[in-house]
Amino acid sequence: MTQSTDLSRRRALQFFAGAPLLPLASGGVGAALLGGCGGGDDAPSVRSVAFTGMAAPALSDPAAMATTSVASSMVVTYSDNSSRSFALAYEPFFITGTAVPDGRGGTLVAGGYYDINNQPITDATDPATRQFFSDAPDGMSLLTLANPTVAGVTGNTVFAVVQFEYTTRNVAGTSMYGQLPSQIAVLTLNQDKASGKLTLVKYHNVDTSGVHGLWITCGASLSPWNTHLSSEEYEPDPWNTSAAAVAQFQGFSTRLFGNTATANPYHYGHLPEVTVKPDGSGSIVKHFCLGRISHELVQVMPDERTVLMGDDATNGGLFMFIADAARDLSAGTLYVARWTATRTTNGGAGTLKWIKLGHATSAEIKALVDGGIRHTDILDVKTADPLDASYTAIAYSGATQWVKLLPGQDKAAAFLETHRYAALKGGSMAFTKMEGTTVNVKDKIAYSAMSAIRSQMRTALGLDKVINAGAVYALKLAGSQSDSDGAAIDSAWVPVDMAPVPELIGEDLAVADALGNTANAEKLGNPDNLKFSEKLRTLFIGEDSGMHVNNFLWAYNVDTKVLTRLLSCPVGAESTGLHAVDQVNGFTYIASNFQHPGDWEAPLHDIVRPLVEPLINVNYNKRFGAAVGYLAGIPQVG
Repeated sequence: MTQSTDLSRRRALQFFAGAPLLPLASGGVGAALLGGCGGGDDAPSVRSVAFTGMAAPALSDPAAMATTSVASSMVVTYSDNSSRSFALAYEPFFITGTAVPDGRGGTLVAGGYYDINNQPITDATDPATRQFFSDAPDGMSLLTLANPTVAGVTGNTVFAVVQFEYTTRNVAGTSMYGQLPSQIAVLTLNQDKASGKLTLVKYHNVDTSGVHGLWITCGASLSPWNTHLSSEEYEPDPWNTSAAAVAQFQGFSTRLFGNTATANPYHYGHLPEVTVKPDGSGSIVKHFCLGRISHELVQVMPDERTVLMGDDATNGGLFMFIADAARDLSAGTLYVARWTATRTTNGGAGTLKWIKLGHATSAEIKALVDGGIRHTDILDVKTADPLDASYTAIAYSGATQWVKLLPGQDKAAAFLETHRYAALKGGSMAFTKMEGTTVNVKDKIAYSAMSAIRSQMRTALGLDKVINAGAVYALKLAGSQSDSDGAAIDSAWVPVDMAPVPELIGEDLAVADALGNTANAEKLGNPDNLKFSEKLRTLFIGEDSGMHVNNFLWAYNVDTKVLTRLLSCPVGAESTGLHAVDQVNGFTYIASNFQHPGDWEAPLHDIVRPLVEPLINVNYNKRFGAAVGYLAGIPQVG
């Protein structure tokens, strides 16, 4: 499997002279590359670059299954039709739980958790009462700033923002999902000017006490104005009084605030934004006006106002926010899409009409929450049919609820009970875990990952079959659109239709293969993170699959229509933290993390577990650790 893109000679040589992780011959990669072609001004120019994909790791090589495996390569073709191949590789900045430099001569615990007073949260089930740390690093952004001031950098200063979604379990083995306040760190990286290699110099925990801490931070994106747009998914539901939901949120409140009652569900499920400072620290704000949904990974369009939002929920929706002013997400208008089917086969296709949910500022919605508004002030929700026509039946989290909006509460409902209000207003709340969202600016196409096509998504949208392995959908973008009330939508980047990319539809297997996969391992399985590279004309796709024994990172060239496997995560781990960076001081990087290695599922992992589990335990601290790092070798173009 290959994919190609043309390179200018100057850009190509700049890249190859310092490709960070390609095997170095004497004199460096640039010397090896040019020396074989004669060197000098008469050397053949680079005509194209292609990626040659890797096979999925096999049971005969359990070591490859138990780590981040990269057996893909880069093939360079020259103007004289000669070609050379260079292997790619993966470089971690750290494994969570290890000591990392704090920039002041001391160390911190990578991925470590802190309470509202910025004191370490310890695991009382550990005899050593060690600090809790995450095994689930997720969204990451790479960026640069003018005039950085971090000491100890000898090359170029590059910053990374990385967030830690959750920790899977404590030492006693009890689930800790959602019971610890998510952390965000700013990494200061030294970029070697000759090789491009990135090395951690400083690790800084962002103080989140001013935004009431963070809840389950998942995917992330870099805004056009160079800030890190985070997420809070699976917003806590105050209507859910099940023992498990209550225990989870009380556990979160206890570890963050020291008691079970302080945390307010309405302070979570919003969009945090992190601004990196030249000294390697960071500040954070939380925007309350983009809807309280299962934020996964948002994408800001080139107008710097229009925001498309994934909604990683059962009975999720496609949401859009249009800010009042460019580069300012503190006020704007929220919309939800209504799908009209135009095709029912192969994952379906439909046109999109947009329903206005409301306009608000972050300050006014936050004031409602801080003022003590309760869920019972906004809606009345029943889980059994009240036989009352004033209630509307809606699909919510895989079940039916009967909902009535209370008088005068439209704005509060739109921004604090967004899922239920969007259903009441007629939005298509049937999508099954809509994950990452990204944009192809040149073609005016957005892409959204649909983890699975099943349940109410199939029935509500009239689709002909279940595709448990999911698909990536393409959404055409246009201007001059009106909402369902006939009012003009002030954006040239509005999705108008939606259909899967044919090559990016997963394939369920009727019977598991010899390794245990229940989805075809040569196709996508439950796509999650998405990022598009304009220069490479390539869509990068990370998996979060319970159908592939190993999850993969893929590259899909939108011109050649070729899908290439670039990387394999450890068994049981999810591919996260994806960020395609076309140019950082003349080098190109693909940021890539993974989380929860060895997250064993039966029967998926029954065949491989006996061989792989001992290696996972050695590599990743008995499954408590996970990697934050990057894949290098993707060429800069243009």
